[in-house]
Amino acid sequence: MPVEIKDMTFDKVASGPVSVRVYQGAEYAKGAPVLLYFHGGAFRETGLRHCPLAECIAGTGAIVAVPDYNASGSAFPEPLEVGFSIFSYLAKKRAGLGDRKSPLLVGGEEAGGNIAAGVALKARDHFADELDGQVLLSPLLDPFMATQSFSKADGIGMRERWSDGWSHYLSAGVCHPYAAPSLCSRLASLAPALVLSSADDPLLDETLGYAARLTEAGVTVRQHVLPAGTGWPGIYGGTLNGAGPWADTLSDQFCGFVHDISIH
Repeated sequence: MPVEIKDMTFDKVASGPVSVRVYQGAEYAKGAPVLLYFHGGAFRETGLRHCPLAECIAGTGAIVAVPDYNASGSAFPEPLEVGFSIFSYLAKKRAGLGDRKSPLLVGGEEAGGNIAAGVALKARDHFADELDGQVLLSPLLDPFMATQSFSKADGIGMRERWSDGWSHYLSAGVCHPYAAPSLCSRLASLAPALVLSSADDPLLDETLGYAARLTEAGVTVRQHVLPAGTGWPGIYGGTLNGAGPWADTLSDQFCGFVHDISIH
């Protein structure tokens, strides 16, 4: 499905105006899912930039809003607070995106997946029942960076960038569960999750570890691991210009996830 892209500003967000790039399937239907999607960038990227994963998901008929969530500060807790403020705004107003029947989701890749997981935790703690699901695409969740799969970070030149990113994000000196969801001991009652990674992804182990802990806590989880060689690790480091061989799988998994949460 063709995707329309437009830039806009959410003026009435509690944390202040936020610039947003909206990806919208040209033939979206009534009740189309609205996904608040946080881009990656090792906690440091600011500004509106093209997001191939958001465009891919919008191609399923979804409405995907990608905010410049780091504009007012990229160290915890500012990005999380901005993200939750945008979620709260969309839950109440929708900003002209979707309609009353549209499920509201949060999601993101890499550092953006961390923000999405943190927003889901805060939504649970603030009894924000408007959150229908979370889409975690290789989320960057473990500040210790000690999993077996993380050794592959050297091969794609991301170890130092992620290490520096974590140091920056946690520079306030407090490792709150919202900042490092993998360390959170209380995961029950969270919104259902779609979790996706690939066999050659340095973030595979922390992604699957978090999915397993969500499942153990009674959270509904749909997970998928792409085979090696699909180019999925290209979502890191700014080397990805468009959709890769993973695109059909991502689209199918997202559609299946929306169908599942709609039934329940």
